[in-house]
Amino acid sequence: MSGTVPDIVPDTVPDTKMKNLPQIKIPATYMRGGTSKGVFFKLSDLPAAAQQPGAVRDAILLRTIGSPDPYGKQIDGMGNGSSSTSKSVILSKSTRPDHDVDYLFGQVAIDKAFVDWSGNCGNLSAAVGPFAVRNSFVDSSRIPENGTVTVRIWQVNIGKTIIAHVPITNGEVQETGDFELDGVTFPAAEVQLEFMDPAAEEGEDGGGAMFPTGNVLDTLDVPGVGRLQATMITAGIPTIFVNAKDIGYTGCELQDHINNDTKALAMFETIRAHGAIRMGLIKDIAEATTRQHTPKVAFVAPPQDYVASSGKMVRAGEIDVLVRALSMGKLHHAMMGTASVAIGTAAAIPGTLVNLAAGGTAREAVRFGHPSGTLRVGAQAKQSNGQWTVTKAIMSRSARILMEGWVHIPAEVLQAK
Repeated sequence: MSGTVPDIVPDTVPDTKMKNLPQIKIPATYMRGGTSKGVFFKLSDLPAAAQQPGAVRDAILLRTIGSPDPYGKQIDGMGNGSSSTSKSVILSKSTRPDHDVDYLFGQVAIDKAFVDWSGNCGNLSAAVGPFAVRNSFVDSSRIPENGTVTVRIWQVNIGKTIIAHVPITNGEVQETGDFELDGVTFPAAEVQLEFMDPAAEEGEDGGGAMFPTGNVLDTLDVPGVGRLQATMITAGIPTIFVNAKDIGYTGCELQDHINNDTKALAMFETIRAHGAIRMGLIKDIAEATTRQHTPKVAFVAPPQDYVASSGKMVRAGEIDVLVRALSMGKLHHAMMGTASVAIGTAAAIPGTLVNLAAGGTAREAVRFGHPSGTLRVGAQAKQSNGQWTVTKAIMSRSARILMEGWVHIPAEVLQAK
């Protein structure tokens, strides 16, 4: 793939006096993981200034995805105007014991010049293992000719381990298969993920363990909304659960029911901001704008029949609970992977809103209905000395490469400060 566009020279910065700076190109892979898509970089392929956190790294990711875009379409970049596709990943061979790859996730804002590094993407986690195998982050001696290779991932954003079970055929990552995932049009190979010890620990991410307030159920005072029952949990990702009926919904809503309603979106953002304060994630409301990726807001309801966005009928008897969740200020078209971990964990703990909506019984797995269909997630939770812990959450996703080569971006991004 040659051309007139100059390659990156890591320690060379273009002359800022040039009227029109050339474009630079950086090796990248465009991948689908679960119900998300993102641009994947190897850390070593980034310009030297972007191999450390800072303005240059953020500027490269923003320009790659096409943000900020006041039109909300990201036409001049790799994004697609939704939180599910405005994503970036940086990977490197892990230096941590017993891990293969370090995984750093950046949620790129669509209409703002902002990259949120505060959480993980559970969906794109499914693509990390296959990428690591293909890029020799996993020792070749561990890769079978046919079978499954276990890839140990260190999730840098939240400091947790994810174990991916990647299918191998003829010594190569298998991407095609018959595993179907609601929210993804075509079947692919199944990648099972284990999110190890996914809950926050004492002093971590707000300082309040799995339940930052110390309660499985709280009353949250939200100006303009009222007093809401809420379960605020940090497992997979910080998440605020409320009852659908308490905010005027049924739990069967699809994207257009909410994303075209500016008042509803403002209400959810208010709930999110006040919940973030109660969870110890921010100190005042204004800080919520600088932490858009976390916490998530979700609403739950008991099972009932509904028609998914694909037109498929989902029957109440097929699911345990209804869940809808917002990501980056909009209702998600399916379900975020990290929020799925929160759902599975909360469902396993008696007294949470998720558990109550699912019937209030003890369980180690839950199948929930989301806008695109259904998803099953398992979680193993236990109580010790009055504190709830979860050893792991398990779910299946799929992943595949959509395109690989280089992304081209104006060289002026290297001047970001």
